[in-house]
Formats: sequence, C-alpha cells, structure tokens
Amino acid sequence: MCGICGFAGAGDVDTLASMNEAMVHRGPDADGLWHDAHEAVYLGHRRLSIIDLSGGAQPMWTADGTLGIVFNGEIYNHLELREELSRAGHYFLTDHSDTEVLLHGYRQWGHDLPSRLNGMWAFALYDRTRRELFLSRDRFGKKPLFYSLQKGTFAFASELSALIRHPQITADIHVGSLKKYFAYGYIPAPSTLYRQIFKLPGGHNLLFKLDAMVCHVTKYWDFVLEPFEHIPANPEAAWGEELRELLRKSVQRRLMSDVPLGVFLSGGVDSSAITAFAAEAAGGARMKSFCIGFEEASFDETRYARIIAERYHTEHYEEILSMERARELLPEIIGKLDEPMGDSSLMPTYLLCQETRKHVTVALAGDGGDELFAGYDPFRALGMVKWYDRLIPRPVHQAIRMAVAALSSTHVNMSLDFRLKRTLRGLSYPRRLWNTIWLGPLDPRDMEELFREPTDIEEVYAEAIEQWDACRQENLVDKTLQFYTKLYLQDGILVKSDRASMMNSLEVRAPFLDIELVDFVRKIPHAYKYRNGQTKYILKKALEPVLPREILYRSKKGFSVPIGRWFQEGSLSLESQGVFPYLHAPCIAGMAADHRAGRMDHRAFLWNIWLLNSWSQR
Repeated sequence: MCGICGFAGAGDVDTLASMNEAMVHRGPDADGLWHDAHEAVYLGHRRLSIIDLSGGAQPMWTADGTLGIVFNGEIYNHLELREELSRAGHYFLTDHSDTEVLLHGYRQWGHDLPSRLNGMWAFALYDRTRRELFLSRDRFGKKPLFYSLQKGTFAFASELSALIRHPQITADIHVGSLKKYFAYGYIPAPSTLYRQIFKLPGGHNLLFKLDAMVCHVTKYWDFVLEPFEHIPANPEAAWGEELRELLRKSVQRRLMSDVPLGVFLSGGVDSSAITAFAAEAAGGARMKSFCIGFEEASFDETRYARIIAERYHTEHYEEILSMERARELLPEIIGKLDEPMGDSSLMPTYLLCQETRKHVTVALAGDGGDELFAGYDPFRALGMVKWYDRLIPRPVHQAIRMAVAALSSTHVNMSLDFRLKRTLRGLSYPRRLWNTIWLGPLDPRDMEELFREPTDIEEVYAEAIEQWDACRQENLVDKTLQFYTKLYLQDGILVKSDRASMMNSLEVRAPFLDIELVDFVRKIPHAYKYRNGQTKYILKKALEPVLPREILYRSKKGFSVPIGRWFQEGSLSLESQGVFPYLHAPCIAGMAADHRAGRMDHRAFLWNIWLLNSWSQR
C-alpha cells in the first residue's frame, strides 16, 4: 500500500519531491523519484512495504528500461498471473513482487491488463516507446487517483494535497461540487471540490499521450445486476454453499502478506464472517482482532465482537471513543484530510486504524457486504414507501413531513423519530432522488436557502439519477442496490476507509469486493437479498453454519457516532468558526439553533458544515 504521484510537462525534481512528501503517511517505509528531463516526465512513489519487502522498490522498470510504473494497492492473483506470464516467455527479476507482474502484464496484454486483475489498485505506467502514460483504478475505486490537465501540464496523485503542490495546478472551489457535498455527504467521482481537478472513477482507465497532450478516459468494467434466470430447487442451500466457498477463498487470498496482519471485528455479520474464515485459514496461529466501542449504549457493539473473538480464539483488542478522545483526534484527522467528507464515522474508523497499526500493518474489513446484499435500513422501508408514494397525494406529502418534523428529536442510534423524518423527507421528491435525500445532509429546498439560489436537481443529483436510470431492473430493491454499490460505496465508504487507514500507514483489504465473489452476488435475484423484511437474507442463510444466530439476526447498529447529541449539548459547536464562502450564514445559524432546541434534527448537516469549516481553516 502506497502513495503515487507524477506529471508530464512543466516542473522539476523539487516539484516532484514536494508532491511525494505530502503523502509520507501513505508510505513511510521508502520513497522513490524518477524523471526524464528531456521528455519532461516525472514519477514519484511512497512505499508501505507489504509484499516482497526487499524487491518491490518503485518506480519499477522492465529490464530494458522501456516500461516504468508507480503502483498503489495489492494484486491478489499476482502469483497466478506471474506463472502465466512466465510460460509466455516473460523473465522476472523480483522474487514475488506484484508490481513487476503489472509491468509484464502490460507488455503482454496492453490496455486489457486491468480486466485480468483481482485486487485493489491505482497505478500509472509510463511507456517510453509509445510516449504515453497509462493510468488505471480498480473496479470499485478502493484506491484513490486524482488528476488534472492545466496549462500544458498533466499531473496525478493519490491525494489532492499532493496534486495541488504542483505550481501549474490551480485549485479553485467549484460551487457545483460544493452543492454535491451537501447533497450526498461526499463528492461523487469524477468531480472533486476543485474546478479543474478530477477523480478517475473506479473501473476506468486513463490514457495520456505526450505528443497530443490530451487525456482519454475509458470504462473497462461496470457493476451490472443480471439475475440468474434459473433458480435452483433449494437456493438457500445451493447459493449458500457457493457464497461460503467464495468468501472463504477471498479471505484466504487477502491473508497474503510479508508483514503482520489482523481483522476489524465490529460484531456485525460481515466482520464476524471474515474473522471466522481468517481464523480458520490461520490454523494454529491466533488471529488478531480489533474493535471500537462507544460510551453511549445505543451506539456500542463491543459485546457482540467479544462473542466472535471468544468463539474463534482471536487475540482481541478494544478501544472506546469518548467525546474527549474525539476532541483529541479531530485536529489530527482534519490536518491530514485532503477533501472534506461528511461521514462522522471517520472518527471511530480513524481511531480503529490507529490502534490496529500498533500491532499489525494489514487489516481485513467488511466493506461492501451491506451494499452487495441489501444490508441497510432503507431496504426495510421500500415496501411501505412504495405504497405511501402511490396512495398519498403529492401535495399532502409536505404537510405530513412538516408535522412529523415538529416532533421533538432524540439522539439515540437509529431512533424511530430519526428514521421516520428521514424517510418522509425523501418521499417529498421523485423516486430517483429517494436514496440520496434519505442519506444526504440537505434536501433541495434547504440547499436553496443555504446557497440563496435555485437548486438544479438534474445537475446536483446527476450521479444518483444516472445510476437509477442505468439499472436494468425496474424494482426498487435493485435500483437501491445500484445506488449504494456504485455511489455510496465508492465515494463514501471506501474513501473513508482509505483515508482513515492511510493516515495511520495501515493497509485495509475488503474480501467482500473480490471480483469472483462480486460476479456471483450480482446475479442473485434481489428477492434473496432482501426477503420478507430480512436484510442480507441469502448471506445470513449461507453463514448459519459459521456464525451464531444472535450475531446473524440481531438488529443492525452501524458504525455511528452520537454527533446529534454532541451538537445539541454544545460539545461540538459552529460558534467559533467562520462561514465558508458561498454559504448563507443566517441559514446555518438558524439550523444550528433549531437543533440545539430540539425542534429539528440537523445532525448530518451540522457535521458536514463543521467539518468543511474546520478543513478550510486548517
């Protein structure tokens, strides 16, 4: 796991060194700089050593010096690919470096290389013969990759903070992206907060030709729901067995490491399953497991994590996140955060990674399970809201919503009033906006007040609308699955995981996002993911031989933080902050006052504005 950067065009080695230094936390073990002054091409790399500790230094070159690469990630099928390439006549210089496999794989398969990879990656490969840079990002965007083409210079980096150190790269706030931040709680790819800087979306490649000085972005993979036409006689048994075997293999692949490794264990279904299979694969060795708890009981899941830790005999570590500890962590987090993101669980995730890094360098996590198997609470609401939307006249929606909004707010985790208010807020808008508005900090009406101008729904919510329309299935469950997997997972969950882990120089791996597992899961019909009020139905049935029922069928808490109570009590406050440009100060003050008085629940918006202000003032 590493950080990469580079550019073609104006600049010098000092510029490259500055960009590379901005990412030292992503790779504290080593750094590498390479440049060709004649061609004006520069490549930088920070290394967190995981595989082939002595032979994996970067930038790495083929023996003839024509192909060079900087690479961030892990390729889990690199040994199989190495064997195939060796049979094809390729000669390897390293013992077992997955980076070298990418070089020879590119020589063998060219731009088709990414479709053969099982792993997580962001890489930039320089082909000196063709005079081109070939960049690629893994299917789900687990590893970040930003780029910009300005003033005759093309530059890229793993983090915005590194990219904008290049003097040719101008970082002007894009108001449209700022609106997306308040609409989603994150900024979906390819947008960033800055006008001329972009994220390469997951499942995409970028080709930059030095002669023409142009970028060409292409999609090599997409997440498509294609349900099986044939249903076996006993799908729970047949598909359950296949799921267990695929997840078992995925976990085994991700135990590949030359450094100490452990698992995140929240006590939920996904992390518990990964712990079970990791402990099984470890044989006699004790797997290390790590958990974060909360002082407030409605948010705490540590007792469930202990059940699994005892069952599978892990060496278990726990840490509690209190408000006092959060205050200590927030300056650290914001100081390293390259782009604002509105998920408050960044705090406990950061603490989890910080504590985990004291013991291991690699951790397995449950990211992707909820998105692939319909594990979130909104799936439970879909049946009810479909009938509500059909039977209740649209003009009445707003009146009902305002009446429910007037109910006093409680701030326990996933309280009934919170879920009801969120659900009704979304139902005030067309179906294709439901998911975004249910999850987002603001709805279009509040955004109009915040920015003091009309909200162009087609523009602000373009990514959510695109995924709704792109889903080939017409049912609400599949369309919601498409939203969570293509947007919320890539630009919210995985960004949080990457930033929190790499701030602490920890590599996190996600077994649920193994491409073989994903290709099977996307073909399971939605009726076996959400069934008769049960979320993750087929996954839970598959894991019944592995996990106790009290883990499989307990209510979901999620990795939430009591920010609603913190803002109401004044533990977090906006009063000492200035107002971010483009935003209407009286609107912010009014929403903060309503929240403190318990008249409204604006926890998500207040956290997003607090983080944005803190990030801009660092």
